[in-house]
Amino acid sequence: MPKKALLSVYDKTGIVELGKALSRNGFELISSGGTGQKLKEEGLSVERVHEVTGFPEILDGRVKTLHPKIHGGILYQMGRHEKEVEEHALPHIDLVAVNLYPFQEVIEDEHTLDEALEQIDIGGVALLRAAAKNHSRVASVCDPERYKDVMQEIEDNGEVSEETRQRLAVETFNHTAEYEASIYDYLQKRYEGDDFPQGYHVTGKKVQSLRYGENPNQRAAFYQTERTEESSVLKAEKHHGKSLSYNNILDLEAALDIVKEFDEPTVSAIKHTNPTGVARKDDLTEAYKLAYECDPKSIYGGIVAANRPIPYEMAEEIDKIFIEAVIAPGYEEGAIDVLKNKKNIRIMELPEWNPETKGVMYMKVAEGLLVQDRNTQGLRREDMEVKSEREPDEDELEAMEFAWKVVKHVKSNSIVFTRKDHTVGIGAGQMSRVDAVEIANMKSRSETEGCTMASDAFFPFRDAIDEGEKAGITSVIHPGGSIRDQEVIDAVNEHGMSMVFTGQRVFKH
Repeated sequence: MPKKALLSVYDKTGIVELGKALSRNGFELISSGGTGQKLKEEGLSVERVHEVTGFPEILDGRVKTLHPKIHGGILYQMGRHEKEVEEHALPHIDLVAVNLYPFQEVIEDEHTLDEALEQIDIGGVALLRAAAKNHSRVASVCDPERYKDVMQEIEDNGEVSEETRQRLAVETFNHTAEYEASIYDYLQKRYEGDDFPQGYHVTGKKVQSLRYGENPNQRAAFYQTERTEESSVLKAEKHHGKSLSYNNILDLEAALDIVKEFDEPTVSAIKHTNPTGVARKDDLTEAYKLAYECDPKSIYGGIVAANRPIPYEMAEEIDKIFIEAVIAPGYEEGAIDVLKNKKNIRIMELPEWNPETKGVMYMKVAEGLLVQDRNTQGLRREDMEVKSEREPDEDELEAMEFAWKVVKHVKSNSIVFTRKDHTVGIGAGQMSRVDAVEIANMKSRSETEGCTMASDAFFPFRDAIDEGEKAGITSVIHPGGSIRDQEVIDAVNEHGMSMVFTGQRVFKH
């Protein structure tokens, strides 16, 4: 019985070369629609699907390959179904090369619902799943990138090896799972509008394998789970340095999240996902110096991000210490060359700056997945409820706004001391809020007199206010909402501070 290959592809890249290789090695070709036409134009002998099935393509091509003769020819098993194969004259299909209608690409551009629905492939998915199910005999090829390997094996051995068929089957089911998940996600959001539906499916494509995870004993890889317009580590081009590590990626994303908060030129320095310093200035180099001065000890071996192209002078300042990675929308002339003085520094560039922040975030726990909205809630002046006897002045209000944008990116319990354009002290990740105040004060290298203090959640006792007063804090911003709010307000008034409640908490775990 002659071997046959079924070729039916939307993306016709490489299909002619595959068809020629198969023909040279004794395969007869079955095809439909545009694929068959293209192969015939290249001089290949092709049997059309309707010639195999005795049934025409119908419904404007919506039904072509959904027929027992086609699927029987793919799904029959040797040593089990020969009688039926002979009785029904089923073709002996050993290879199926199919790629699907571009549903994901269509929905990413302007489109109508009808246009999206027309790009839901039915026959192609059925062919691939049938071939992958019967991979003990049939090769399922869903990616034109695999044609070269398949052709080489057929040229060398006359068939596709068992090991390759197994690998192709895994790849096929991954591909169809992603395809179905994207359709489900699209229709669920369109018809139900629920970001937290009863069924939640996360699929991803591997971007790279990582040397290890947080620690050398942990395996790790980096996956892309969605496509957005937002500037992210995934979109960054690496100009120099070692491959990114698991921890680098987390820290780079944390650094970007902070500078995305600001419209003004801003620099953030990150160590273990916590900021060591943040500053905004019209002069980006000055912003970097202020961020550095906040904690010059902890910034060593950290990550630096900016929301503007990095100037030459800032690169010279960065070059004075060891920094793991730098990420920015660009680099002014000569800046990259200066940064390259350090052999291993990762120099990352974002081709188009887009600070858009939306969507959801995930956290894996044992046997479960936590999903939540990203914290995109901003703070307006009208949201700030003055609770102190003394009204905050304009400088204090600006400092409060700045501090609030920073404290939401510090691990809880978190306290930051700031002026209106830079951090002065950061107390991160403490089990006790008053301890976070003491650490922010301890870490402060510059004068804290007149600084603003921000807290990511309410003060449960007045002790943190009293500690802040010892450090010279004169204004306070926090959510409020404690049963002891009045005790905290009384402490603020005793010390002559100004204080506002935001009414919103910004925990970060």
